[in-house]
Amino acid sequence: MKKLSLWFAPALATLFASTPATQVDYNGNFPWSQTAPSGPDAPVGGWWYNLGITGIRVELMPSRPKHLLVQYVFPSSPASGIVLPGDILTGAGGVPFVQDHQDGYGPDVFGAQGPIGEFAVALEVAQGDSGDLAVTVDRAGTILERIVRVGTTYGSFAENYPANCPKSALIREELLDYLVATQGANGSWGSPPQDTFAPLALLTSGDPAHRAAAEANVQFHAETTLGTLEGAGSLSNWRYMAAGIVLAEYYLLTRDPEILTELDEVHEYLIRSQYRDISQVSPQVQFSHPDSVPTTPEEQHGGWGHNPGFEGYGPIAMTTGQGALAYALMQRCEIAVRRQRHDEAYAYLQRGTGSNGYLWYADEVADDDGWADLGRTGASSLANFLAPYRDTRYLNDASKHAIAIGEFARSFPDTHGSPPMGMGYAAAAASFLPPSFRQLMDTNRWWFALAHCFDGSYYYQPNRDNAGFGSDSRIVASAITAFIFSIPERNLIVTGRGFAHKARPHRLR
Repeated sequence: MKKLSLWFAPALATLFASTPATQVDYNGNFPWSQTAPSGPDAPVGGWWYNLGITGIRVELMPSRPKHLLVQYVFPSSPASGIVLPGDILTGAGGVPFVQDHQDGYGPDVFGAQGPIGEFAVALEVAQGDSGDLAVTVDRAGTILERIVRVGTTYGSFAENYPANCPKSALIREELLDYLVATQGANGSWGSPPQDTFAPLALLTSGDPAHRAAAEANVQFHAETTLGTLEGAGSLSNWRYMAAGIVLAEYYLLTRDPEILTELDEVHEYLIRSQYRDISQVSPQVQFSHPDSVPTTPEEQHGGWGHNPGFEGYGPIAMTTGQGALAYALMQRCEIAVRRQRHDEAYAYLQRGTGSNGYLWYADEVADDDGWADLGRTGASSLANFLAPYRDTRYLNDASKHAIAIGEFARSFPDTHGSPPMGMGYAAAAASFLPPSFRQLMDTNRWWFALAHCFDGSYYYQPNRDNAGFGSDSRIVASAITAFIFSIPERNLIVTGRGFAHKARPHRLR
């Protein structure tokens, strides 16, 4: 067995080039007290870090910031019977952990500095070498050396992963099969994030079973969307934007004329649900969110919230980015998208973008140096890259966003709302500027190494926002990872099919 030593120093330098830290935000016992009521993570009893294919789940400890407390070990996993709940991991790969984790949420504490990141490096070394991972265990005060047989089936990620990477290709195939196995009878995976990225990932495959699953989801979108606001249900804008994106990509691959009728309905809904006038403000807002009531016609103009018009705190950047993207894709499908409506959505996104390219939550800039969640920045970037109009401002805005994603890559797994969904949009947008995509993937290699479960699925790692963690959290993380690992093939519009990837001015911190 090869120890983790100076020969691997370049990888460590890449991983810890800046001063990142774990992204978990302690708030009482959050996130550790979060549980999955059913599904593969139900027996675990908490939302702990997954340590890759070892089968180990751990908690960060404020009292021992260089160590990891083992909370659960999956039966039949490589670590079963070797590492026990209650053990404290103090090292991996033949060396002790050397850095403290820094806990919290914000630019100073994003990332994987500390034992989480160091374990990821040791795991990849073992997978690419002998297949034996040495772990140092403090078991009730006795220090033990244990060997976890992780094998060499997957190996290590290639330098330019997921491109030209056998490990990424194998993981992607297994994840696509997992998505087929977990799809509902109605063609859905249960929520808009899954019903956006699962079918997109499956559409990139030539396997008939994968394509059939994607087509079942296309049928689901067709059957559950109409051109009217009546009967659309709760959180309907999310569903219709997912439908617009998936149906458009499917049409552009197949040219199935029946899809155009469905896209017309989605387009009509989005036109009617887009906020443009104070008359669309729900009377309930005066009581539920009095500070959010628009006082001028320009406030929140052109955006979408969770539902049609203006309710609660009104339109937000994440849904507006997806709406603008759906319009851009539908325009390519010969749907007569109204240019004014589309530009109103772009204007909303521009109003919320700081000079550093980061997009804030709504149509105002937090501050020109602030940054955090990358998902909405990614959705806006994609919408601008794919704008169907001849005007350099769209490409300029798109590039500005994509550069920010590369510069602020440490917050990649910590996106508000549905963090995995934000990861999908951020990765796709960054791929339009290859240096940003490379920075994003290199900075977050630890996540892709450790979120990989011993059964082949992917896991939604602890996060400051618990949206999406539960019975289907493996599904959403698996869908997003399969989609990201398909990006280098560029066989979808949202991953750059037909887009000229020219070198552009780029800066990275």
